[in-house]
Amino acid sequence: MLSQAARSSRARAPRCITSSRYASHGAPHYNEPSGHLFGEKPLKPGEKRVKEPWENIWYVGIYGSMAVAAVLLYYKPDTSIQTWALKEARRRMEERGEPFEYKPDTPPPASS
Repeated sequence: MLSQAARSSRARAPRCITSSRYASHGAPHYNEPSGHLFGEKPLKPGEKRVKEPWENIWYVGIYGSMAVAAVLLYYKPDTSIQTWALKEARRRMEERGEPFEYKPDTPPPASS
């Protein structure tokens, strides 16, 4: 014979089917497509487009951040392993008294 808990769980429907949706607020709301670019109707001849208040802030923000990024990248310190190795090799060769620059002893003979 089944226990009381087993019988009651069999008798009721699963919660996911019977529960109501608390976070839904009806059908989705969106702007119907109008067929115009960005939803703006074409201007009549002689009319000037009026900017929205956020547009200038967006332009200053996006292009200003690009300019700051370009300056920061230009002045970024060189942290490559090749640069470090070149400085280290130069320092060690100078400590030993060896010349760092390559100078060939004699030019190769010209073949005629």
